[in-house]
Amino acid sequence: MSHPLRVAIAGLGTVGTGVVRLIETNRDMIAARAGRPVEIVAVTARDRSRQRPVDLDRYAWADDTLALAARPDVDVVVELIGGADGAALDLARAALTQGKGLVTANKAMVAHHGLDLAETAAASGAPFAFEAAVAGGIPVVKGLREGTAANALTRIYGILNGTSNFVLSEMERTGAEFGAMLAEAQAKGFAEADPSFDIDGVDAAHKLAILAAIGFGTRIDFAAVRTEGIARVRASDIAQADTLGYVVRLVGVAALEPAADSTSRLLQRVRPCLVPFRHPLAAVTGATNAVVAEGDFSGRLLFQGAGAGDRPTASAVVADLIEIARGQCGAPFSVPVSALAACPPADPGDRIGRDYIRFTVADRPGVLAEITAAMRDADVSIESLIQRGRAAEGEAVQVAMVTHEGPERCVAMALELLRDTPSLTEAPLVMPILSD
Repeated sequence: MSHPLRVAIAGLGTVGTGVVRLIETNRDMIAARAGRPVEIVAVTARDRSRQRPVDLDRYAWADDTLALAARPDVDVVVELIGGADGAALDLARAALTQGKGLVTANKAMVAHHGLDLAETAAASGAPFAFEAAVAGGIPVVKGLREGTAANALTRIYGILNGTSNFVLSEMERTGAEFGAMLAEAQAKGFAEADPSFDIDGVDAAHKLAILAAIGFGTRIDFAAVRTEGIARVRASDIAQADTLGYVVRLVGVAALEPAADSTSRLLQRVRPCLVPFRHPLAAVTGATNAVVAEGDFSGRLLFQGAGAGDRPTASAVVADLIEIARGQCGAPFSVPVSALAACPPADPGDRIGRDYIRFTVADRPGVLAEITAAMRDADVSIESLIQRGRAAEGEAVQVAMVTHEGPERCVAMALELLRDTPSLTEAPLVMPILSD
């Protein structure tokens, strides 16, 4: 058997200790599948004295994180520090510059700096892998990069954040409001004390930008991802969606859209959407992730599984190490970094589709006429309009509508016409209806 792949790990939280435990537990099987042993030689973390669920005494401890990249007995650095910048990025750059392989679970760093890191890796000839950065233990990066390599993908979309999916599916199950289900997610450990990255859609946007670059062979462009979270979704929206034949899910969508000049534009967006009962994403509940890729020859492919957690994420990290040990780690974004295309962002106003729109309005005569007039003037065709019951005196009521298929810019125009009306007591909520 060949000489071992020597690994250094930076960051010993739940994922880092999970990687150590996995390599120790499945050492012989990993060696057999990698063609050589995978051995940890050095580790580091912020607090050396902290008690951890694994024995680290057999490994060298580096007090200086960057020292891992300079060690002559290290072939690959595993970065599990987290954060888009700072120590994580410094270590990643140092490792790749010095010809060390880099494996990371850091979605924020890859979304913001992945192109720069891929260029550094290409220049030094070092492998750069990040399966664990997207959807935890689901092998979606490998699936897109290799499994769909012969396909022209037209759309990649899915449920990319377990916290938001847990909150929405529990609201659906219990009828509770957003705040109560977010508190439950925090109590169960599915949400951080500050859950903003999850519920505001930022975490999903990081993952979507990475998947779009891999699937379409484009330069990663996180800044172009239009993002809207789930905090404004109410139990009444979920109940109304159910009566119409839908569930509400936070969905990230990346698609190549044709432009008038015969070129393509890249649409990247994260928004709560209405998903038809019969769509495979409708059955994805709890803290689960699922990604759908649509290829011209493969058709629709579904990748589903645990999107986070120490064991699934550690599994993805070690899978990358096995690929590197085999010498089979390909281009990080499916094609050589020099061949990645610069694809301009699409205008979401060009999107043709149906929408669910919820208005919160003063309960007085003429309000519905005002809303429907704005829709008429913006050329929005209404499929259904629902108002159930009446409010107590002085209270607002909810009016929901579903539009016929049409350009998104028309809906935006209608809402602009209504923007200053006193009839609306808060901004409308628009949720696209996901096509089958």
